Amino acid sequence: MVDGMERRRLSCQASGPVLVLSIDRPEVRNAIDLATARAIEAEIDRFEADGDLRVAIITGSATVFSAGADLKAAAREGVLPRGERRGWFGLLEQLPAKPLIAAVEGLALGGGLEIALACDLIVASRTSAFGLPEVRRGVIASAGGLFRLPQRLPRNLAMEMVLTGEPWPAERLQTLGLINHLCEPGQALAQARALAERIAQQAPLSVQASVTVVRTCAGQGDEAGWALQAPSIEALRHSADYRESVDAFAQGRQPVWRGC
Repeated sequence: MVDGMERRRLSCQASGPVLVLSIDRPEVRNAIDLATARAIEAEIDRFEADGDLRVAIITGSATVFSAGADLKAAAREGVLPRGERRGWFGLLEQLPAKPLIAAVEGLALGGGLEIALACDLIVASRTSAFGLPEVRRGVIASAGGLFRLPQRLPRNLAMEMVLTGEPWPAERLQTLGLINHLCEPGQALAQARALAERIAQQAPLSVQASVTVVRTCAGQGDEAGWALQAPSIEALRHSADYRESVDAFAQGRQPVWRGC
């Protein structure tokens, strides 16, 4: 799927309905340069267009998820790691309609945490840690962390992470609700795959509509939520999968989803 120089930056593997994107730049702690951002964007585009793929997992290596932007490459090349359409890291400003899972081993710092926050679910090893160290570098987290983190954590705790720049251990963040599942070191990807398979068994249109409503309504009130979910509900009621769910229930069998 990815060739040339980009193969060394991102590896991709599809297994049934699940796509795994692995950031592959261990020499720079999986920091992301422009070429890597473009590779991620291209794979996310393919993921969204492929009707057989239903869930994507984003991961790093066994020792580090990602250190965020490759600042040395940005200074050297004079460009930031932003895709043409999906923005930061080829993903963060235009998410696919399908669900994303972050599988985290080791450190997820700066843009690494922002990638995880852009995902709908996070699976992490017990020895992993997350942080936004930008204030220590005289900048701010500009790839979504400042508004996505307070949507996942209580505001005062998110503010502490942002203002101190200190990394927090995964075990604490799991108790606070940021992380869905903790696992033993080396098992994050396997557990993320298991979670992805469970999601992929569900009705794809319902999953995508649910993702859209939850993402859009995050941080908004009930009135906005009712208004935003109404079009998705109406579209689902006229889908073949909705009719299949009714027929399967009446016939006492498992539904066969078609995604239309």
